[in-house]
Order: sequence, then C-alpha cells, then structure tokens
Amino acid sequence: MTLTDRQAHWENVYTTKGETEVSWYEDKPELSLELLRKAGLTPSMSIIDIGGGASRLVDALAAAGQAHLSVLDLSAAALGTAKSRLENSERVQWFVSDVTAWTPDQEYDLWHDRAAFHFLTTEEDQQAYVQVLSSALKHGGRAVIGTFAPNGPEKCSGLPIVRYDANTLQLVLGKQFRLSNTRRHEHATPWGSVQKFQFSTFEKI
Repeated sequence: MTLTDRQAHWENVYTTKGETEVSWYEDKPELSLELLRKAGLTPSMSIIDIGGGASRLVDALAAAGQAHLSVLDLSAAALGTAKSRLENSERVQWFVSDVTAWTPDQEYDLWHDRAAFHFLTTEEDQQAYVQVLSSALKHGGRAVIGTFAPNGPEKCSGLPIVRYDANTLQLVLGKQFRLSNTRRHEHATPWGSVQKFQFSTFEKI
C-alpha cells in the first residue's frame, strides 16, 4: 500500500464514519494514560501521539495540564475532529503525515502509538518507522506501542495487519530499544466485540 493509498483510506474512514462508529473508539483512554504514567509521564514532558486520529487521549492529557503535546495522523479530518473538542487546540502541535515519511523537528520524552504500527506490513515501512522513532525520541525516552496480540484480529478497517508479542516487537525495533514493560489488553469495541491487544513500553538506550 503506497503512502497516497494509506492517506486516502484513512481520510475516507474519518469523513464517512462518526467518532463512535470505528472499532478503536474509546471514551476514556485509561490504559494509555496508565502506561504513560508508568513510563514516567510528568506535566513538563513532551509527548507525541502517533496515529492519534480522533482519539480522546489528547483531551485527557490537555485536561491534566500536559505542557507539550503533539499528535500525528494521516487524516486531516481525524485531527480536525480532535481539534474541535479542545478549547485551546492551538497549544497542541498537529501533524498531518504518514509516520514513515515524517521528519521530526524536535525530540520527545514520550512516544505513544495505539494501533498504528501494526498496519505497517512491509519490512521497508517497519524500518522507516523505527528510524523516525529513533530520531524523534530522546536518549532515555520511552515509547508505548500497542498492537494486536498474536491471538488478535488479522485485519482492521479492511486492511491486513501484523500481530506482535513483546519479543517479536523487540526484534523489529532492534537493540537501541530496551523492553521495560508489557501487558495484554482486551479492548471492547462500541458494538461489544472484544479485540486482543499487546502493549509494550521500550526505552531508547
């Protein structure tokens, strides 16, 4: 799938479906907040949400007084939805980009990705992601990455995905990242089905 195809796909999703009509919708991103806190989150830290879309994580972080927030997504429509909910959206940096082709203009303390990475099904795209992650994350910074678990769905939004456990994800990220935390998670979709996820936290060393 080309960059253009990926962007067109997600723009179509977010312009034709409501916020609660997608499987990944969460009213409260409690697990992400918990894992970010365990990764050392403080109000002064810089954090970027990769594939954030219309996620309510940015709302929760802004409400908690997070000073340096950034959100990246392929879909301008998705980011527009998130912006419309925030009173001070100008305090957030918004990037409309494919993460594999993005050039960060700063380093971050924390990187959060809930189910973006597993859509990258080629080694070329996976390694491009790792290179961007490495350049965007500070030394000692941490990345919280959620993917479908080995017993999770094989597709999402009509697209094939790659399923991971902590060890296989570690192999892709390489020796510059050290696993510090991992856990399984069952996500309930808005229509009541359950999707099995794997969340892992890595430190850049």
